[in-house]
Amino acid sequence: MRHLRNFGIVLLITAAVYALPGGGTAAELVETALFIVVTVGIGLLLARLYVENRTAIYSLGDRWRFVLYAAAGVLMLLLAGTTKMFETGGGTLLWLVLLAAVLYAFYAVARHAREY
Repeated sequence: MRHLRNFGIVLLITAAVYALPGGGTAAELVETALFIVVTVGIGLLLARLYVENRTAIYSLGDRWRFVLYAAAGVLMLLLAGTTKMFETGGGTLLWLVLLAAVLYAFYAVARHAREY
């Protein structure tokens, strides 16, 4: 029963955004605020992981540390440019290829860090 109530509340908010003047602007404002919160959260998480694992990161060596930092930077650029890149088919394909490259780079760095 609680799920139906929550669904009704979401449906009511959606109807209000659709029907009220300026509702689309308010929805964009909320979307932008949530995106900023998520992006800042990811940045803080990465900063915390860096502080906690600084010794392990420096023990990777220059090459693998560069790969790790480059992958993190590309990931942040992908998050920032998602809306623009998804406007075209080529941009979407490029976004997916870059995401796959970032994930592989993280995997390769983790595999290298566990080698003896």
